Amino acid sequence: MKKGIIFTIHSVAGLLSGLFILLMSLSGAVLVFHEELDSLQYPAIVSENNKKIISIDSCYSIVQKQYPHAQISNCNIAENSSRPFIFSIYDPSFNNGKEAMQVFIHPQTGVVLKTRGSGDGFISWVDTLHGSLHLGKKGEWLLGFFALVFLLSIVTGIVMYWQSVWSVLTFKRKMFRRTNLHQLIGVYALLFNLMIGITGFWMQRYVFKKDFYQSYNYTSVLTTSPSLFYSLDSSLIELKKTFPAFTGYVIYFAQNKKGKTAIYGSQSTNSFIHSKKFADAVFLDSTGSVALTRFVNEIDPSDRYDIINSQIHYGKYGGWPVKVIYCLLGLTGGLLSITGFLLWYKRARKNKI
Repeated sequence: MKKGIIFTIHSVAGLLSGLFILLMSLSGAVLVFHEELDSLQYPAIVSENNKKIISIDSCYSIVQKQYPHAQISNCNIAENSSRPFIFSIYDPSFNNGKEAMQVFIHPQTGVVLKTRGSGDGFISWVDTLHGSLHLGKKGEWLLGFFALVFLLSIVTGIVMYWQSVWSVLTFKRKMFRRTNLHQLIGVYALLFNLMIGITGFWMQRYVFKKDFYQSYNYTSVLTTSPSLFYSLDSSLIELKKTFPAFTGYVIYFAQNKKGKTAIYGSQSTNSFIHSKKFADAVFLDSTGSVALTRFVNEIDPSDRYDIINSQIHYGKYGGWPVKVIYCLLGLTGGLLSITGFLLWYKRARKNKI
């Protein structure tokens, strides 16, 4: 009887979360290569020999002249002469300033190569699907709920088939049958799917807090960004002298002298688990001096855990080998939902006869 109850819970949990698992599995496998796939949509850049990458100050001025009424939000720094500077701005000429527009700038000539909406393109669509199912806050809540159901299906699966685990891991011939495909996939991808389920739920835990259900009547006000208060390039040079291990990748610009310019990046001394673009942050005041730092080894342990949790969930560590492994194992969630449904359907048909 006890086994029957567990089997029922496992079946119901699998059926409830089946479509969710399939969508998250497919979209997650794609998003492992988010940066690589998105960069395919970047404009082609013809590098000019013996010509240096232009300064960030110059890029900022170019964007300001091109879009004089824009609120300039942030900039992805060009890492080399074949990668563009990418500015995110809010301009009245684009969707009334309600959506960010990305401006791609040639790293050597300063020519505006291309513009696009921040939500445009296949990768952005997949990203939104993975983060909210394109349903806004309702989708976010569904992700949190189905993450729990997914974990329930994994745990009940472990309880049901734990006696078969060793036989599968030791490649017993009797286990390698078509009818056991669901078990085989479940065992070989068990640790990965358990890890993805736990980290995914942890990222969505906020949907179960009271603050999530509160409504806010906040209306963003579009303000024209001022000119730079100091030379960012000079500040970055001084910053490198002070923190030689730190490299900045993304800059969020202060919108007034009371605000702080945030430079996100990473220190070369960081553990491999941390993303190179957002693990650490340095904040500059209105003179370009360091106001405060938020290095990953300085922050509160709970915040540090959230960063590590995110890196683990998305596979943002270890380079291409880790990404390939994540992509392949990420597809097993979808295979589990399909094979599980086929087993249920076969059993349901058999019971009708």
